[in-house]
Amino acid sequence: MIPPGLMISAPSSGTGKTTLMLGLLAAFRAQGVTVQPFKGGPDYIDPAFHTAASGRASFNLDSWSMDRACLDGLVGNAIGADLILAEGSMGLFDGVAVPGQCGNGASADIAALMGWPVVLVLDASGAAQSVAATALGFKMMRPDVTLAGVVLNRVASPRHETLIRVGMDTAGITVLGALPRRKEIEMPERHLGLVQAGEQENLPQILGEAAGFIAENVDLAALRSAAAGTLKTAPAPAAVIPPGNRIALARDDAFAFVYPHLLAGWHAAGAEVLPFSPLADQVPDPSADVCWLPGGYPELHAGKLAAAEKFRSGIQSFAQTKPVHGECGGYMAMGSVLVDKDGTAHQMAGLLGLETSFEKRKFHLGYRKATLNTDMPGHASNSRLRGHEFHYATILSEPDAPLARITDSNDIEVAETGSTRTFEGGGRATGTFFHLIAEDA
Repeated sequence: MIPPGLMISAPSSGTGKTTLMLGLLAAFRAQGVTVQPFKGGPDYIDPAFHTAASGRASFNLDSWSMDRACLDGLVGNAIGADLILAEGSMGLFDGVAVPGQCGNGASADIAALMGWPVVLVLDASGAAQSVAATALGFKMMRPDVTLAGVVLNRVASPRHETLIRVGMDTAGITVLGALPRRKEIEMPERHLGLVQAGEQENLPQILGEAAGFIAENVDLAALRSAAAGTLKTAPAPAAVIPPGNRIALARDDAFAFVYPHLLAGWHAAGAEVLPFSPLADQVPDPSADVCWLPGGYPELHAGKLAAAEKFRSGIQSFAQTKPVHGECGGYMAMGSVLVDKDGTAHQMAGLLGLETSFEKRKFHLGYRKATLNTDMPGHASNSRLRGHEFHYATILSEPDAPLARITDSNDIEVAETGSTRTFEGGGRATGTFFHLIAEDA
C-alpha cells in the first residue's frame, strides 16, 4: 500500500522549505517513522540531501516532463514507508506558461494529482495577523489543492507568534508549528546553488541540529495526522530504456548530476552500471557498450580534467567504436576547450568541437523539448524528449552537426541544439546542454 503524504511548499523560494523538509525527515527517522521523500520539479541537489536525512532514495516528480504513468510508478517507491513527504520547488503554484504532460511543473500539480495536502511554510517576519491573509489566499487558489496547515518561520517572539495565531484562527487555518528566528541550516553556496550532499563534511551534524529544532517547534503528530493520498496501490513502474546493457558512467565530484529515477530505471531494465572517475584519471570500462557523462561541475575541476591524459585517451579510444553521450557538464567535458572563470583555457576530451566559457557567464535555465535528428544512446532518431537546462556557460563554438531541434516550454526554438559526431570505427559522440527527464508521450 502507498502511505499517505504531504507536500511541503511555500509562497516563494527562500522561505524555509529545505529547513523544514530536512528537519522533518531527520526527526521522523529518529522516532522510527519511515519516510519516503520526493522532490517536486527538476532539482538535482535536494534529493541527495533527502536521502541522507531519511535513509531512502528520493525521486523527482515533475508534472511538465512526466506523464501520469511515470509519476504513479515513481510514487510506488513509497511502498513499505509510513509517510510520504514531498518538497516543492519555488512557490506552490509557480510553473511555466504552457502546460506539459500533467501540468505546468508547479508543486500544486503534484499535490492535486496525488491528493497530498500542503504544509505551507510562511515567512512571518515583518507582519503579524496579516500573515493569515497570505495563507487564506493559498488555501483558496485551487479547489483541487488542500491546505493541511502552516508552519510559521522566522517568528520573532512568543508575543509575535500569539498575534499570528490570532489571525490564523480567524481565517480557520491550522498552525502546525512556529520556528523562531535562527540561522538557517548552513550549507555553503556555489555558483549553481548548494554543494552536493557528498561534499558536505558536517552533514550529520546539520541534520541532527535540524531534527532537534523541528521536533521542538513543530507538532509532528498533528502534521503526520494531516497526511492523505488518493493513490493506494503501486502501478508497474514506467519503463525506462537504458542507453545500453553495460553503461560506463562517470561518477565523481565533476560528474554527479543523474536523475535518481533514470538510474533506478536503468537498473530495473537489467542494465549494469560501471562507474569510473575522470578526476582520478580512470577510463571507461572497455567491456561497456556505452559511456555516459552526466552533468556536474567540470568547470571547477577543469585543470585536473585537462591533466587526466589516461582518461582523455581512453574515452577517445572508446568513442571510436562505441557511443558516448554527455549532458550539460558532461557535454562540455566532451568538447575541445573549456575556459574557466579566470579566463584560462583547458583542453577537454576532444570528442566534439564544442568550446565553452565561464569567463563571461550567461544564465541558461528552463524546460526543454527535443526532437532528435539522429540516434543517441537509448533513443532513436525523431524521438521526442523532455528535459531541463541549468548552467552558466557561454558557447564559443558548437561546430558539429546539431543533435536535435530544441525548444523551450513555450515552443520557442533555442540555440543550444546539442551536437553529434560519427567516427570511422562506427562510434558516435552525442551531447546536450539539457538533462533528460523523460520521453514525450
